[in-house]
Amino acid sequence: MSQEDGPPTLDKPKCTALRLDRKTPISVTRPSASASRRPRKSLRRRRTVRIRPPANGADLGPVVRYLQEPVLTKADLKQTTTTQTAVPTWLVAVRAAEAKQAADLVVLDLTGITAFADYFVICTGANQKQVQAISDEVGLRLKHESGELPSNIEGYSQAEWVLADYGDLLVHIFSPKAREYYSLERLWRGARRVEIPAE
Repeated sequence: MSQEDGPPTLDKPKCTALRLDRKTPISVTRPSASASRRPRKSLRRRRTVRIRPPANGADLGPVVRYLQEPVLTKADLKQTTTTQTAVPTWLVAVRAAEAKQAADLVVLDLTGITAFADYFVICTGANQKQVQAISDEVGLRLKHESGELPSNIEGYSQAEWVLADYGDLLVHIFSPKAREYYSLERLWRGARRVEIPAE
C-alpha cells in the first residue's frame, strides 16, 4: 500500500477500497483478465412446490405453502346427527363375564352411598378355573376397550372370591358357596340395581 496523500488503494488482484471520508471518491481497481477469478456462488432461489390433488379426488384439507401464512378455510357447518358415547366400564366388565358364561350377574350403583366405588359388578363362576377365566377376561376387555388397569386384584390363586379394583368399579367374582355366604346384595341393599341391557 502506498503512503501518498490520495486515497489508499490495494494491489491489483484485490478489488476492495477504503473510504477515508465521505467527500473522497472511491476508486476500485479491477483485476486483470489474466488473474484467476473465484467462481460466484449460485444464489438459492425459493421454489414454489405445487401439490397435485390425488387421482381419486380425496380432499387433502388446507394446503400450507412454504414461507406463507396458513390459509384458514371455512368451518364445516354440517350438524352431526349421531353422537358417539363411550361404553361404561361396568358394561364392558359385564360383557366380558357373559363371554365366560358367568352366572347371576348383578350390577349395583353405589353413587352417593360410598366414596370408594361407584359400581359393583357381582357374578358367580361354577369352579375355580371358571372364576379365574372370568377374572382374566374382564381384565383383558377393560384394558383393550376402556384402557383400564386394575390397581389391585385379590383372591385370584384361591379363586373363591376374586376382587378386582378398577377405581370407580369393583368386580366381585364368587364361587357358588362364597356368593351365598357373603351375600353382597343383602349387605349393600341400599344400592340401586342397574338393569343390564341386552346385547
